[in-house]
Amino acid sequence: MIRTFMIAAAATAILAFSPMAFAQQPSQFGTADEAKAMLLKAVAAVKADKAKALDMFAKGDGGFKDRDLYPFCFNISDAKIFPNANPNGRQLFGQDIRNNKDSTGKAFGLEQYAAVQKPEAQITKVSYMFPKPGTDATPVPKVSFMTKVGDLGCGVGYYK
Repeated sequence: MIRTFMIAAAATAILAFSPMAFAQQPSQFGTADEAKAMLLKAVAAVKADKAKALDMFAKGDGGFKDRDLYPFCFNISDAKIFPNANPNGRQLFGQDIRNNKDSTGKAFGLEQYAAVQKPEAQITKVSYMFPKPGTDATPVPKVSFMTKVGDLGCGVGYYK
């Protein structure tokens, strides 16, 4: 009886201290590193097939919608925003990004547009307030990584 109890106790201890017990569950929100990684993936997709990439971004297909992370792009020539996977941003589709202001009045669209005027592959951070996907549209702090990809400006942001 004591031996059975000792074996059971030892087995429980082994399971409790195994690496699986310490593995963290993924957060419900994306991180800065994950946003930057998605931007690099988006850049590669645009370079491979721009039309297909923009369609995937709009639908959130191919891993281009991960929790609250999603890529967004706009034409550099006219600054028109393409559809993306954030339902709270639908009113911005087809609009000039340079006109975007957040709830505090910050002209973050001008900053995003300026960020993509830099050489390709240079990534610039822009901070502003914006609603999280799937929420009641209350703006919260967000930081977007922005870069130029051919004739597009693209970004992926994470919420703080």
